[in-house]
Amino acid sequence: QVTLVESGGGLVQPGGSLRLSCTASGFTFSSNDMTWYRQAIGQEREFVARITWNGGSTNYADSVKGRFTISRNNAKNTVYLQMNNLKPEDTAVYYCYVDLRGLRYWGKGTLVTVSS
Repeated sequence: QVTLVESGGGLVQPGGSLRLSCTASGFTFSSNDMTWYRQAIGQEREFVARITWNGGSTNYADSVKGRFTISRNNAKNTVYLQMNNLKPEDTAVYYCYVDLRGLRYWGKGTLVTVSS
């Protein structure tokens, strides 16, 4: 059974930082690319960042480039999203995602609220 469990969300002031974690199980984590998405209230889910299976390549949405960093620890089956210089428009539920040969799996998400 594939499971993705996000953690690390919370309330932070503009300009602050948070680190999200997603711990995976039920598949060979070290062989698969991992992705973070987010969804704000009333908006569609959008891509945030992606990392290849070995961490050798990453890509980001333009809106987070230079502020967010995706990384992974294959020994811990965990992918991270370090978020710096947070803005109110970063407020959303953040989801971990993996595509296993066409089968798509999502975590339940973790809420990030950026507000003063």
